[in-house]
Amino acid sequence: MASDSNMDREMILADFQACTGIDNIAEAITLLELNNWDLVAAINGVIPQENGIIQSNLSSEASQTGPYRPHSETEVTAPMPSAPLSSASSSSSPPSSSSPALCPILPSRHIVERQPRMLNFHVEYRQRSVEVVLEDGSTVGEIKQVLETELQVPVSKMQLKGWKCGDVSDSTVLRSLHLPKNNSLFVLTPDIVASASTSQSSSMEGSSNQNYLLVIRHCEAQRDYSLNFPASKTIQEVKRNISDLTNIPVRHQQWDGWPASASDDLMTLAVSGISYPCHHLSVCRRSSPALTLDQTDECTDVHMVSDSEGDDFEDAPEFGVDESEIFGMGSTTCRKSPMMPENSENEGDALMHFTAEFSRRYGECHPVFYIGSLEAAAQEAFYGKARDRKLLAIYLHNDESVLSNVFCSQMMCADSIVSYLSQNFITWAWDVTKEANKARLLTMCTRHFGSVVAQTIRTYKTDQFPLLLIVMGKRTSNEVLNVIEGNTTVDELMMRLMGAMEIFTAQQQEDIKDEDEREARELVKREQDEAYRLSLEADRKKREAQEREEAEQVRQERIRKEQEDEREAIRLSLEQTLPPEPKEEDEEPISKLRIRTPSGEFLERRFLGSCKLQVLFDFIASKGYPSDEFKLLTTFPRRNITQLDPAWNLVEAKLFPQETLFLEAKE
Repeated sequence: MASDSNMDREMILADFQACTGIDNIAEAITLLELNNWDLVAAINGVIPQENGIIQSNLSSEASQTGPYRPHSETEVTAPMPSAPLSSASSSSSPPSSSSPALCPILPSRHIVERQPRMLNFHVEYRQRSVEVVLEDGSTVGEIKQVLETELQVPVSKMQLKGWKCGDVSDSTVLRSLHLPKNNSLFVLTPDIVASASTSQSSSMEGSSNQNYLLVIRHCEAQRDYSLNFPASKTIQEVKRNISDLTNIPVRHQQWDGWPASASDDLMTLAVSGISYPCHHLSVCRRSSPALTLDQTDECTDVHMVSDSEGDDFEDAPEFGVDESEIFGMGSTTCRKSPMMPENSENEGDALMHFTAEFSRRYGECHPVFYIGSLEAAAQEAFYGKARDRKLLAIYLHNDESVLSNVFCSQMMCADSIVSYLSQNFITWAWDVTKEANKARLLTMCTRHFGSVVAQTIRTYKTDQFPLLLIVMGKRTSNEVLNVIEGNTTVDELMMRLMGAMEIFTAQQQEDIKDEDEREARELVKREQDEAYRLSLEADRKKREAQEREEAEQVRQERIRKEQEDEREAIRLSLEQTLPPEPKEEDEEPISKLRIRTPSGEFLERRFLGSCKLQVLFDFIASKGYPSDEFKLLTTFPRRNITQLDPAWNLVEAKLFPQETLFLEAKE
């Protein structure tokens, strides 16, 4: 009888998990025990129903077929665990597709629909940024409607830019753009003439087209979500979308901000009584009945069920329990999201997602993963100055390996390992869970490290992951020093890292010595080249100065010669224009002048008394003493003849009948 009772409970447990989707065995057992193993009561406690629909359906059928419906009738099926709970049942063949798990018939509105894909948009506008989350079935115009409420910018004056496929229309459905989960956009408003109140009033037109902006605060993550929902959406659908965003199941969500009139999750937003057009809510995770027990009790319950059938605790993963739950890590209420998205556009975005998910799973204390391509990480590690080079640690993660959670939480997040990797390594990571990402990694490794490394990675099986490849850069090629598998300990991991560092340090010292010698040779060569350059520069300047001096001398000589030629031409011209010297026996009055030059010589000549002073000046100039350079003076009394009127004759100038004059250079 005890065996039959255990088998009944095992069937109830399996059906309860299949109907509710609760993977945690301890939590499922606790919920069933709280309801005295009444399957219907436990399901109603997790998934609230209207008017006891499940109870009535089951009660009416139980009178004919017992507590469960026969396989031959129409059933609602749910995925069964991959293996039975006990060793006795594990010896039998697992359930096949022809014998699905039994679940009470639920009304059509309670059948779990496929969750829509949610897209995150980070929108920048001037000095503000807005986070918008919408289903992929929404349109571009719905994003603008959310932004209109947040930014107070009319939709008609708003240009939404940043789409990778170019400009799109407001009616474009987001699903048709094949967008990634996270997107960055920006708003342009080249010409705003309408006021904020105008845009707000326009959004109120027609109650049938109303959209509610729900600003939902995720208390645990300290993050706000601005979600746009049509008025026809139900509160239950809102909660399901929040479950997709926050990984908090609907049954564990604790809300604050719903009005008292929103008493039924099947109400639409239009009749729920929330504020229009914007309503603020907050959500956090509440402790479920299963979580009110301490961890020891949970483990005891699990072992109690397993031991009753002679089963090992190692069978727990086959019932859908995550490995992180077995080792006391991670969330017990939600599935893990992928460590890295599949077919990411670039390696930097993939690594950012990897780092964020790694932090979410295992905490903030972990190695600093290099954000960038494998080629950039290799450049950073290998191709700097010899003193700055580091080893490259390539961490390869695989969620399908049971060792991944233990390796990450106990090895990669250990303080000693984190510190040692940060000081001595450039750490780069990749997720090979998806075949597309694994093929992409093998291509990168072949390109940067050769086909041998790629073939080595390809030979490792899933249960040998995660792997930590230690790569050292060499002069001609990069070398993989060590491949550390996931089945290791902290001490062994540290010893192997230190062993790789010893090899690297010896190589680094040689590289530093060679680099210092090369730099010394290059310094001497640079100094010699600089001295030679300075010598050439000095010779060039000296030669140029000499050439300038010679050119100046030639120029001055040419000018002097031109001046002399000009003066000689003037002198000859004046000499030819002078009147002939009169003879002493001429009847006209004659003035006899004697002129002493600055050199001490005397010039003597006879002039008619009626001769103008200009003729005297021309005579002196014809002898090489122009009046603009020399002045003609009398001895006593001292007079400057050159200052007199050249039209005067000699008699008027009192230079008659004879006079002695002298020439003096002007200052």
